[in-house]
Amino acid sequence: MVRTQISVDRELYERAKSMAKRLGISLAELCRRSLRETVASEPVDKPWMAYAGILDGEPDDSKTVDEVVYRRSA
Repeated sequence: MVRTQISVDRELYERAKSMAKRLGISLAELCRRSLRETVASEPVDKPWMAYAGILDGEPDDSKTVDEVVYRRSA
């Protein structure tokens, strides 16, 4: 694990401390979770990555990936 230091204004600090307390976690854990969520929502360059982990769809979707992912016929 890498240790880092950040600076925030007093209001943000107090609100974050309060939220961490309500969640029963440390401020550090709240920051880690927030960073994880922010980085995970970063747009990806590969459109098909938006579908990673999705389990719904049709059985034949893998045969028509261009149509399903890119919305164009093969």
